[in-house]
Amino acid sequence: IRQEYEAEISRLRRDLEGRGGGSGGAGPTSPPDFPRPFGTEVDRPALPGLAMNGEAGRSPYPPPIARSGSADTERDRRAPRPSSYPPLSPPALLSDLDPDNVSRELKKEGSDWFAVWSSQSKKQLDVTLVHTLSHETVVCCVKFSNDGKFLATGCNRTAQIYDVKDGRKVCVLLDDQTNRTGDLYIRSICFSPDGKYLATGAEDRQIRIWDIKQKRIRHLLQGHMQEIYSLDFSRDGRFLVSGSGDKSARIWDIEKGQCVFDLRIEDFIHNEHGPIDAGITSVALSPDGKLVAAGSLDTMARVWNVTTGQQVERLKGHKDSVYSVAFSPDGKCLVSGSLDRTLRVWDLSATKRAVENRPPGSKESVEKSLGTCQSTLNGHKDYVLSVAISPDGQWVVSGSKDRSIQFWNIATGQAQFMLQGHKNSVISIDLARSGVHLASGSGDCMARIWKYEPAQ
Repeated sequence: IRQEYEAEISRLRRDLEGRGGGSGGAGPTSPPDFPRPFGTEVDRPALPGLAMNGEAGRSPYPPPIARSGSADTERDRRAPRPSSYPPLSPPALLSDLDPDNVSRELKKEGSDWFAVWSSQSKKQLDVTLVHTLSHETVVCCVKFSNDGKFLATGCNRTAQIYDVKDGRKVCVLLDDQTNRTGDLYIRSICFSPDGKYLATGAEDRQIRIWDIKQKRIRHLLQGHMQEIYSLDFSRDGRFLVSGSGDKSARIWDIEKGQCVFDLRIEDFIHNEHGPIDAGITSVALSPDGKLVAAGSLDTMARVWNVTTGQQVERLKGHKDSVYSVAFSPDGKCLVSGSLDRTLRVWDLSATKRAVENRPPGSKESVEKSLGTCQSTLNGHKDYVLSVAISPDGQWVVSGSKDRSIQFWNIATGQAQFMLQGHKNSVISIDLARSGVHLASGSGDCMARIWKYEPAQ
């Protein structure tokens, strides 16, 4: 393990130096720290760097993709896989395929990207690269505006807004009041539904609500005790949900700039050392605004009733930290992505009905075992870092540390196609609510806008 660790660090250093980054100290290409995966140590105040396959201290940004026949590929083939993770074969995964060996009708190649389609299902979608948006640092998060006309990206110290039509950078938001020494990565970003405001969550534990037109901070929301990893606006724009490594999700009144609900994880999981860290990595608000879902480091996804603040569901099934959650457009399904390399589709229709049928003012708790796992999506070769669901509810999309983006049919659980368009981890993805556009943000310091549409 030590030899692999040192080799990984050496390759990462060479990669950074090759892109102009320094070999020591924090630089413009230094990757941000990520929460530590499940079970690596006892709960503690700080969330250290992301480990790889459970081994602490290894970078989430791997070296460039090894071509078939290389020493790296051969070593990976021989390396034993954790027995608790799902098998990668059979059948062969899309991420295992070499585009050189795929038939012409099942692949598409650009100058620095390619996509391969599954031979086991009908080709229903096509994909095309629209824009490449270069950044000076790692792109931690991407988010479309509600009308799909703009894309916001979060990186080191700045949030940037781009015109989706022509790829122009139209706005840069930088807080001049922050300390200029060291890194300050923006981990989460979200437009208000009317497009007037942009919420950003950063490593300094603060949420900034920006007036985009004025390029100034309207509200500074404080209260979280650790980094802000995720944000989501309610559809009416009145409330913002935030998720933090401090094991809480907060609901904020945007007009007042105040916290109106503090949803805390209290049902901790224990191992022989004590309680497992349950830091929240991702939050999502249901389309009707009645439920908040959160993914946590302790392998769980939890759901709260927004009206009462009560936890109404704990979804157990993943074998490692849950890094991303997303609701379906009808609010009946929740998709979770995990460091165990899988996605799970959860049926929350019974939970949703129980919350809706609850008498007003009732203090009776809702049963927490109504949600069921509808399907498990296997196909990524490494951590699943981000998930999304298409506006029509038909497709689940995932971004992974294996550098790929995959589209899945939510009804059948089958992979439709795999897109390889980054040279590093795909940290964040988003689908425009207006349809057709996909955005991806990566450790290769690029954000990309893609177009997906029905295949001809």
